[in-house]
Amino acid sequence: MRTLVILAAFLLGCTLQTQGQNLEKEYTAIESKVIEWRRYFHEHPELSNREFKTSEIIANHLTDLGIEVQTKVAHTGVVGILKGNKPGKVIALRADMDALPVTERSDLPFKSAVTSEFLGEKVGVMHACGHDTHIAILMGVAEILAKNKDKIKGTIKFIFQPAEEGPPPGEEGGALLMIKEGVLKNPDVDAIFGLHINSGIPVGVIRYKSGGMMAAVQRFVIDVKGKQTHGSQPWGGIDPILISAKIIDGIQTIISRETDLTNEAAVISVGKITSGVRFNIIPESAQMIGTIRTLDYDMQKLITNRMQEMVPDIAKAYGGHATIEIKSNTDITYNDPDLVEQMLPIMQKVAGSENVQLRKASTGGEDFSYFQREIPGFFFYLGGMTPENTTPYPHHTPDFIIDESGMLLGVKTLTEMSLNYLKQ
Repeated sequence: MRTLVILAAFLLGCTLQTQGQNLEKEYTAIESKVIEWRRYFHEHPELSNREFKTSEIIANHLTDLGIEVQTKVAHTGVVGILKGNKPGKVIALRADMDALPVTERSDLPFKSAVTSEFLGEKVGVMHACGHDTHIAILMGVAEILAKNKDKIKGTIKFIFQPAEEGPPPGEEGGALLMIKEGVLKNPDVDAIFGLHINSGIPVGVIRYKSGGMMAAVQRFVIDVKGKQTHGSQPWGGIDPILISAKIIDGIQTIISRETDLTNEAAVISVGKITSGVRFNIIPESAQMIGTIRTLDYDMQKLITNRMQEMVPDIAKAYGGHATIEIKSNTDITYNDPDLVEQMLPIMQKVAGSENVQLRKASTGGEDFSYFQREIPGFFFYLGGMTPENTTPYPHHTPDFIIDESGMLLGVKTLTEMSLNYLKQ
């Protein structure tokens, strides 16, 4: 048995080495194209469910490569289907396309000057989370794989997904809508891979985690009803602002006193409170909006159940009335352990063992998780930290910046993972 394991590892190493050598010239040649595509998308960002020009460019590129193309999937999504010369399994590779309502503050020659409307306000638009790099990376992967159909045993779906940041209010979108419209069917996908570039990880480094890697994200809205009165006579009414404060204090004890944080991290945060119109009027109502982040389904159930019990009871104790609504934004980004184990040697061969690093779970969210809820998936972080930024700018901020030299490793990794998964 030991001899067979050693032989299998040796053969896998030989396969990886041969493929890497065969494609090295193509990787080198594609890098300038990937950078050029990324710069175009960065300069011309589009908001969620409004990625019209972005999807047009992607669809034209895939069509030129001879890949079967589906457009208008989940509004603006694009799906390319590449069938290899031999039958086999089906994998999907996913890149998100949407930008954010953020006004860019960098001095890049290709910085965004685009403005648009978001929630009724005029806003700047910026790829402040690196989705422009994800598009360009997957376009590069598609080009290399299309030119090497003879190496593909099976089928590859290229999924360019809109609205990862969430569709506008009143609209459907993102991974959920793509799944609803059958993106994982016809042909049925066996596994899916995705990546996210990260401004805080050095270029050349890949970070991953088996199991729960990113949190389920839930949005809650709490409406509190009291009784309006003059600010000088609080005893004449029921203060919804005071009740709101007590609710905030109470729900935090669910985390600090009822949740086993030695299992996984969990967070409840109130991000917005709206109430009142004037300094000397105690208002009739208040509203709180916030988020719940969990990495374990049992913990998620405990927290949501306790919030639904606690919120109305606290309000009632102070003479008021409160309701709570909780909706899911993303599921747990769960990396299938068997798939991670299978792909890890490939990643190590491509990036170098020392550059493939285990990381802790994050309370950030990612709607790639909805694909993983349907089929085995593997999502990892790709280094993109600029060398001059010892304190990297966070994602979703006006100063966010990515080192483009980190993208080529993304192209190589997704390409090699795809070819080797389909061979096994």
